[in-house]
Amino acid sequence: MDKKIISAAGFFGLTAIILGAFAAHALKKILSIDQLASFETGVKYQMYHALFLLFLGIHQHIPTSIKRTVFVLVLCGIILFSGSIYLLSTTAITSVNFKSIGFVTPIGGLLLILAWGVLMIHFLKKKS
Repeated sequence: MDKKIISAAGFFGLTAIILGAFAAHALKKILSIDQLASFETGVKYQMYHALFLLFLGIHQHIPTSIKRTVFVLVLCGIILFSGSIYLLSTTAITSVNFKSIGFVTPIGGLLLILAWGVLMIHFLKKKS
Protein backbone atom coordinates (compact mmCIF):
# COMPACT_ATOMS: atom_id res chain seq x y z
CA MET A 1 0.00 0.00 0.00
CA ASP A 2 2.78 2.46 0.91
CA LYS A 3 4.48 1.98 -2.46
CA LYS A 4 1.21 2.77 -4.26
CA ILE A 5 0.59 5.86 -2.11
CA ILE A 6 4.14 7.19 -2.53
CA SER A 7 4.01 6.51 -6.28
CA ALA A 8 0.75 8.46 -6.53
CA ALA A 9 2.35 11.28 -4.51
CA GLY A 10 5.22 11.35 -6.99
CA PHE A 11 2.86 11.36 -9.96
CA PHE A 12 0.69 14.16 -8.60
CA GLY A 13 3.72 16.20 -7.52
CA LEU A 14 5.38 15.76 -10.91
CA THR A 15 2.26 16.68 -12.87
CA ALA A 16 1.56 19.66 -10.59
CA ILE A 17 5.00 21.06 -11.42
CA ILE A 18 4.50 20.44 -15.14
CA LEU A 19 1.02 22.01 -15.12
CA GLY A 20 2.25 24.97 -13.05
CA ALA A 21 5.08 25.63 -15.50
CA PHE A 22 2.69 25.22 -18.43
CA ALA A 23 0.33 27.76 -16.87
CA ALA A 24 3.12 30.23 -16.10
CA HIS A 25 4.61 30.11 -19.58
CA ALA A 26 2.05 28.99 -22.17
CA LEU A 27 -1.34 29.69 -20.63
CA LYS A 28 -0.35 33.11 -19.30
CA LYS A 29 -0.60 34.48 -22.83
CA ILE A 30 -3.96 32.85 -23.59
CA LEU A 31 -6.09 32.83 -20.44
CA SER A 32 -7.59 35.77 -18.58
CA ILE A 33 -6.18 36.67 -15.18
CA ASP A 34 -9.16 35.02 -13.47
CA GLN A 35 -8.87 31.84 -15.53
CA LEU A 36 -5.14 31.64 -14.85
CA ALA A 37 -5.70 32.17 -11.12
CA SER A 38 -8.30 29.41 -11.14
CA PHE A 39 -5.93 27.04 -12.96
CA GLU A 40 -3.19 27.86 -10.45
CA THR A 41 -5.60 27.03 -7.59
CA GLY A 42 -6.00 23.56 -9.08
CA VAL A 43 -2.21 23.21 -9.28
CA LYS A 44 -1.73 24.35 -5.67
CA TYR A 45 -4.30 21.94 -4.27
CA GLN A 46 -2.87 19.11 -6.34
CA MET A 47 0.61 19.80 -4.94
CA TYR A 48 -0.64 20.19 -1.36
CA HIS A 49 -2.29 16.80 -1.60
CA ALA A 50 0.71 15.19 -3.31
CA LEU A 51 2.67 16.17 -0.20
CA PHE A 52 -0.16 14.87 1.98
CA LEU A 53 0.04 11.51 0.20
CA LEU A 54 3.81 11.47 0.67
CA PHE A 55 3.33 11.98 4.41
CA LEU A 56 0.67 9.27 4.47
CA GLY A 57 2.88 6.80 2.61
CA ILE A 58 5.94 7.24 4.81
CA HIS A 59 4.14 7.36 8.16
CA GLN A 60 4.46 3.94 9.77
CA HIS A 61 1.96 4.43 12.61
CA ILE A 62 -1.17 4.72 10.48
CA PRO A 63 -3.07 1.46 9.95
CA THR A 64 -3.44 0.20 6.37
CA SER A 65 -7.23 0.55 6.51
CA ILE A 66 -6.95 4.27 7.36
CA LYS A 67 -4.27 4.74 4.71
CA ARG A 68 -6.45 3.06 2.10
CA THR A 69 -9.47 5.21 2.97
CA VAL A 70 -7.48 8.46 2.97
CA PHE A 71 -5.69 7.46 -0.24
CA VAL A 72 -8.94 6.81 -2.13
CA LEU A 73 -10.49 10.04 -0.85
CA VAL A 74 -7.44 12.09 -1.88
CA LEU A 75 -7.10 10.36 -5.24
CA CYS A 76 -10.75 10.97 -6.14
CA GLY A 77 -10.63 14.45 -4.60
CA ILE A 78 -7.65 15.57 -6.68
CA ILE A 79 -9.15 14.21 -9.88
CA LEU A 80 -12.54 15.82 -9.29
CA PHE A 81 -11.37 19.08 -7.71
CA SER A 82 -8.20 19.96 -9.60
CA GLY A 83 -9.19 18.12 -12.76
CA SER A 84 -12.47 19.96 -13.09
CA ILE A 85 -10.77 23.29 -12.39
CA TYR A 86 -8.25 22.60 -15.16
CA LEU A 87 -11.04 21.84 -17.61
CA LEU A 88 -13.26 24.74 -16.55
CA SER A 89 -10.47 27.32 -16.65
CA THR A 90 -9.25 26.28 -20.10
CA THR A 91 -12.63 26.37 -21.84
CA ALA A 92 -11.44 29.40 -23.83
CA ILE A 93 -8.68 27.42 -25.54
CA THR A 94 -10.41 24.06 -25.89
CA SER A 95 -13.69 25.51 -27.21
CA VAL A 96 -15.45 22.83 -25.17
CA ASN A 97 -18.01 24.03 -22.66
CA PHE A 98 -17.21 22.14 -19.47
CA LYS A 99 -19.71 24.09 -17.33
CA SER A 100 -21.88 20.99 -17.06
CA ILE A 101 -19.17 19.30 -14.96
CA GLY A 102 -18.76 22.27 -12.62
CA PHE A 103 -20.77 20.49 -9.92
CA VAL A 104 -17.93 17.99 -9.38
CA THR A 105 -15.50 20.65 -8.14
CA PRO A 106 -17.12 21.01 -4.70
CA ILE A 107 -17.57 17.23 -4.51
CA GLY A 108 -13.83 16.86 -5.04
CA GLY A 109 -13.20 19.50 -2.39
CA LEU A 110 -15.46 17.64 0.03
CA LEU A 111 -13.53 14.41 -0.58
CA LEU A 112 -10.27 16.22 0.22
CA ILE A 113 -11.79 17.61 3.41
CA LEU A 114 -13.02 14.13 4.36
CA ALA A 115 -9.52 12.70 3.80
CA TRP A 116 -8.04 15.18 6.27
CA GLY A 117 -10.94 14.51 8.65
CA VAL A 118 -10.41 10.74 8.58
CA LEU A 119 -6.73 11.22 9.41
CA MET A 120 -7.51 13.73 12.15
CA ILE A 121 -10.10 11.46 13.76
CA HIS A 122 -7.68 8.53 13.62
CA PHE A 123 -5.07 10.49 15.58
CA LEU A 124 -7.61 11.94 18.03
CA LYS A 125 -8.83 8.41 18.86
CA LYS A 126 -5.31 6.99 19.07
CA LYS A 127 -4.10 6.26 22.55
CA SER A 128 -0.67 7.70 23.29
